[in-house]
Amino acid sequence: MTDATTQTKQPQGSPVGLLAVFGSTFFELCGIFMLSPLLLLMLKDAQVSTTVAGLFAATTWGGVFLITPFASGLIRRIGRRQTMWLASAAPLVSALGFMLTEVLWLWFALQLLAGVAGGLRWVLAEAFIAEFAPPRHLGRTIGIYATLVGLTFVVGPALLAWVGTNNSHALWWVVALLGVGLAWTALIPRLPPDHDSHTASVGLPGLWRAVLAHPVIMLAGFLGGFFELGLASILPLYGLSLGLSASAATLLVAVSGAGGTLAALPSGMVADRFANPARGRRTLMTVCAALILLSTLVTPWAAEAGSLIWPMVAVWGAAGGALYTLAMIDIGAREKGLTLINSTAVLVLTYTLGGLMASALSGALIEWSSALAFPLLLTALALAGCAALLRHTRRF
Repeated sequence: MTDATTQTKQPQGSPVGLLAVFGSTFFELCGIFMLSPLLLLMLKDAQVSTTVAGLFAATTWGGVFLITPFASGLIRRIGRRQTMWLASAAPLVSALGFMLTEVLWLWFALQLLAGVAGGLRWVLAEAFIAEFAPPRHLGRTIGIYATLVGLTFVVGPALLAWVGTNNSHALWWVVALLGVGLAWTALIPRLPPDHDSHTASVGLPGLWRAVLAHPVIMLAGFLGGFFELGLASILPLYGLSLGLSASAATLLVAVSGAGGTLAALPSGMVADRFANPARGRRTLMTVCAALILLSTLVTPWAAEAGSLIWPMVAVWGAAGGALYTLAMIDIGAREKGLTLINSTAVLVLTYTLGGLMASALSGALIEWSSALAFPLLLTALALAGCAALLRHTRRF
């Protein structure tokens, strides 16, 4: 008779575990990124104001912020696998709810539920990858995962365009994708109880300890969120302020996204090859911050030399995405159990905070002075981040 511990204990470097998390996340996110623009178009057809539609879109991030500080406490209470099931099933419930009702406040509640589930999946998937990845190929594995996530930003909207935004079956396609993602979740192996389940702090105390343990890593996550996530959201406005056409300004988002997607795997593979991996990761983070700094220095001349904006935006996306990937690798190499969950949650929060600050500050500065105030903000932030990472790398 097989021992119960043998049944539940999954060794690090589990191909089945990695494949299950990859498959579950890919189909889930494809469904979500197909659903998000579809819902906004449906709201527009229903004559909902742009302000309300914007608040509806922001509700997703509200859900992420609401649940992320408490993810480790929930996981300790019901277990990782069960929490992943919850994170996979909730968006499916939301999608079915959008099909069954047109009441606006219920749509907001369903969107909040989907955001909460997204926050749980974000933290859990990255923690699972760190647990299941072969230790010698942690960087490569996380790089593959980050590339996979980047592809869903393209595949989801492309599927919506192919199906048709006015197609009555579009929501059924979303439900099908979310259902397949839920099915993949069943393949995630059982894990033994976390070794620190009775000693690790959870909730806000656990997050604060993670911040104190990895302040520079969290700075890297913030910079990544600012230059990859946040700036991508306002690039169309920036492009228009420089005199680009509407279609060209929209393409800036694609260039930034392509940079982040293409840089993830190479940065992870390079991180694996250092004789001293921890120092190597910090060196790469410093290089990424330096590239961002150099790219911001040419921003004041982007209006006069329009060709500069394309490589500049590509560097923002690539270096920002690489910073987040490297921070994720560093945490995965250092932590396990609930401590890993806490550190991942803080990384998610700092990355998201960086994105929100970029969206909030940059839009106003572009409107006020796209040729001076906006470049000054970018250069000052990049300089501060680069100096902090360089100082830490030398001390390390």
